[in-house]
Amino acid sequence: MSLDRAGTGYFVTGTDTGVGKTLAACALVHEFARLGRRVVGMKPVAAGTSDSADRWGNADVAALAAASSIAVTREQINPYLFAPPIAPHLAAAEAGVRIDLEVIAGSVARLRALADVVVVEGVGGFLVPLNEREDAADLAIRLALPVVIVVALRLGCLNHALLTARAVKDRGLHLAGWVANRLDPGMAKARENRAALEDRLGAPLLGEIPFMLEPEVARAAASLDIRTLAGAPR
Repeated sequence: MSLDRAGTGYFVTGTDTGVGKTLAACALVHEFARLGRRVVGMKPVAAGTSDSADRWGNADVAALAAASSIAVTREQINPYLFAPPIAPHLAAAEAGVRIDLEVIAGSVARLRALADVVVVEGVGGFLVPLNEREDAADLAIRLALPVVIVVALRLGCLNHALLTARAVKDRGLHLAGWVANRLDPGMAKARENRAALEDRLGAPLLGEIPFMLEPEVARAAASLDIRTLAGAPR
């Protein structure tokens, strides 16, 4: 299947925080770039600053910028950055800021004018609150992007993944695919758990990222096959 039908963006969410969303998002960006696409990774809301991220302020934002095939500023790909690594609506409240979905939508629209594909990484899980009444799911709806779920292969992943997929579909969003991330190298029946998810999630498996002590984007990207994303709606 040709990538000519690929959409202009994807929303990457996870079954929880710390499941490898950034690594998977960077791998997707890497693969689109390898296939000749002008692609940019974006993390509209980040909580937790890092000195090692240098001018980017946050390690996830820095990784997405490094994977992108076009040059961007932090403000372009990360309109909301908060110092404490806590829930985004709480971090925003501490900073006296309200996360506005329209601000994020404007940033995405401007990036779409520069790139063929924009990969938007969510924050936390799919239903994490962003302000007093809206959550990450509302952001995905506002952006009208197909969703890719990152599933950490570890005990409990079946329930977490199926609940997340149900939430995505209940919000009327298109589940374009999912990525398995082997976080627990000693997980019992890992292959069988993955097979159960393939049977039940109702979306293509884009690949399984192998267990890595230190994340390597190129190695993660090599485990993915993004051609099925060509079937996602524009």
